[in-house]
Amino acid sequence: MAHSAWALVPPLITILLAVLTKEVYSALIIGVFSGTLLFTGFDVFSAINVLFSIMTKAIGDNAFLLVFLVLLGIFVSMVNKSGASQAYGEWAVKAIKGKRMALLITMILGIIIFIDDYFNCLTVGTVMRPVTDKFHVTRAKLAYIIDATAAPVCIIAPVSSWAAAVASSFPENSGVDGFALFIHTIPLNFYAWFTLLFVLFIIWSGKDFSRMKSLEEKQKNELYISEEPVTEDSVTKPVGNGTIIDLILPLLLLIGLCIFGMLYTGGIMQGVPLGRAFAECDSMRGLVIGAFAAVVITVILYMVRRVIDFKPLCDCYIEGFRSMVPATLLLALAWSLAGICSSQYLDLGGYVGDIVRGHAGFIMFLPAVFFLVSFVLSFATGSSWGTFGILIPIVVAATGTNDLNMLTIAVAAVLAGAVAGDHISPISDTTIMASAGAQCHHIDHVSTQIPYALVVIAACVIGYIVAGITDNEIAGMIAGYAALFGEMIYIYNFKMKDHAAS
Repeated sequence: MAHSAWALVPPLITILLAVLTKEVYSALIIGVFSGTLLFTGFDVFSAINVLFSIMTKAIGDNAFLLVFLVLLGIFVSMVNKSGASQAYGEWAVKAIKGKRMALLITMILGIIIFIDDYFNCLTVGTVMRPVTDKFHVTRAKLAYIIDATAAPVCIIAPVSSWAAAVASSFPENSGVDGFALFIHTIPLNFYAWFTLLFVLFIIWSGKDFSRMKSLEEKQKNELYISEEPVTEDSVTKPVGNGTIIDLILPLLLLIGLCIFGMLYTGGIMQGVPLGRAFAECDSMRGLVIGAFAAVVITVILYMVRRVIDFKPLCDCYIEGFRSMVPATLLLALAWSLAGICSSQYLDLGGYVGDIVRGHAGFIMFLPAVFFLVSFVLSFATGSSWGTFGILIPIVVAATGTNDLNMLTIAVAAVLAGAVAGDHISPISDTTIMASAGAQCHHIDHVSTQIPYALVVIAACVIGYIVAGITDNEIAGMIAGYAALFGEMIYIYNFKMKDHAAS
């Protein structure tokens, strides 16, 4: 059943069960197990063996990410227990004037931390969650803004782990400079730019719709306090006398040391130029190096400043690890689902790739087709990087390298579609991290942001259709932006009607 339509079954089962039951752990387990059953010809014991073989390998391959999550959990726990987060929250409530300003600062912080999407999600959530809570912003709204300024920002940042992933996806014998072509795709990545513009519109207008609107109204009426139930065990109570400087200084250390850690793994200390060091870095290893150094220095800083006693500081090791257990389990299961769909097993990517190759003759519609195929594949597998690796070589083969303009537009469409699918997929690493950063129920986050993303996706499709038909990237940009502005005008006018009716 490999390399056939049956390869679509595991992700479809997972997504449908997650949406219907609002219980993502069981949905993932059932989805992965259904895939292993298909692969083994419904031999139950072989399927169990394959399941845990895939999971074990996935955990091993992503060990640095899991260690980074634990270190970040410890870091957050220390900052909270020191009292620094509480001090920052008290200051922010006085300094930040209103809900709109709180959301705008959340977005700006998400744009500033562009180096890596995992780091972005957890850091922004940690810093802004106490502030948005004070202004009665739902955790789902916070998670949406975090998610919408994570991958979309990383995919248009030349200096990021994503740029290296895209550059490495081009076939070695294609004669294409992957990094140079990536730079040219930046203005044509409609989903990234349209998403940032749409987030600004949502913040400015105050307009919410679909399920997000109902949650925001419940929050406004103080009937719905948080999507994530808060228990005594899940709260790190402040016991120190930390001030704002005890939050800002460790956070700056964390950001700076993580950037240095990435550069270090890219050979910056051996004289490798800055751009090349970023392109060749091992981002996860670098984040672990930076996070570990930040945790150690923060412990020393707090002890020297007598912010908190040594014993409660040590308690943060366990509390930080415990806080990351849900995200770790979700990631392990999501990686396992991606594993059973990989080329070694059901080969979902190969099946989709064959379909695309078989219809590559409609060259003028290729950008829009590649955008939609990339979106579906990324949504089903939860992996934008995996989608890059599968579809970019197909784009090169389908368009050739003679027409660089069409190649650039088509590659940009693949990158945009992959980020769109990754953005709203319930099994995506980044989506899971955004939920963890905002401490929001994962299905609440997914279900509230999908309608927002679909608005942007519709504008992207129009833009890529026009770009493909005209073979003109400027025409595609004008059409895409015009479609998005038209949608925003409609949404804004609809809001005015809501106000008039009330």
